[in-house]
Formats: sequence, C-alpha cells, structure tokens
Amino acid sequence: FEFSSVRMLTFSWELETVEEEETEALGERMAPFLEPGDVLALTGELGAGKTCLVRGLARGLQVDAATVASPSFTLLNEYEGRLPLYHLDCYRLSDPEAVEELGLEDYLAAAGVLAIEWAERVPDLPEERLDITIEWLDEKRRRIRLTAGGGLGERLRECKMQNAK
Repeated sequence: FEFSSVRMLTFSWELETVEEEETEALGERMAPFLEPGDVLALTGELGAGKTCLVRGLARGLQVDAATVASPSFTLLNEYEGRLPLYHLDCYRLSDPEAVEELGLEDYLAAAGVLAIEWAERVPDLPEERLDITIEWLDEKRRRIRLTAGGGLGERLRECKMQNAK
C-alpha cells in the first residue's frame, strides 16, 4: 500500500478579541505552546493588531513586553526570553529579494520563535507554520483566525482546549 502524496492535517481556531488587551492576552496564552523553530505568519491590514499579538507572545516568552515595538523601520527585532523571539516586519519590503537579503534562512533555522508581520510578502515560508489572520469587525473587535499543521497544529489544539476551561 503506497501513498502518492502525504497531506498534513491542519487545525484551525477562530475567535474574537475586544480591545488590544485581549489580543495581547491571546498571544501570551499561546506562548507556552511554542517551541524552538516555530514560525508565525501574521497577516492583516495596517493597525489590525499584529504587533499587539506579538507583544503578548513576548510577555508569555518572558520578554519585557514594554520593549516590543513594530520593527517597521528596523525590519527585525530580536528579544531574549524563555526562547529567543525574532520579530520581522515585512511591510516595507516590496520584492522577494529584499526578504532574502535579511538572512531569513538563518532565523528559520534558529532555536527561537520567528514572528513575521506582513507574511504574505515572504516567498517560500515553511509548510509547518502557524498562520494568524487578524481582521477588524468594528472599531474595537477583531476576528483572529489561527491555522497550523503538523505538530504545531496539535499544540494549537491543546492551547485551545486549555483556554476553553
């Protein structure tokens, strides 16, 4: 018996947050389930809450969240915590070659967590990653859709179950 292709099972979780504090809290609750090498691909319009979520991740990874800011101008910020957090913002990158010049391969292979804002601008993201889409519902509420496959999907499912209690 042979499979011609293997398909990775995925897990999705959709929820709403109200105000920045709830979006940050979601990131903080997710952090204990992250492992070295995890990639988080964040998408959403300008001001949707991508950096808020990363600030919460940072707090959950024992990084001083007050130091976390959008790396729009620096492109990449590194923070030390329980796991290193590499925070990449691709908003200003218009072509794939600019992404390659950042040395993204090094961060993908590093022993930390890579959070990429404007991830849709990055070609060739790893297949096993956590896709996070944030969209505005109104001036205070956001819909956040999380989708992951493989081991990361299993950890996301566990995170959802523990946070439902």
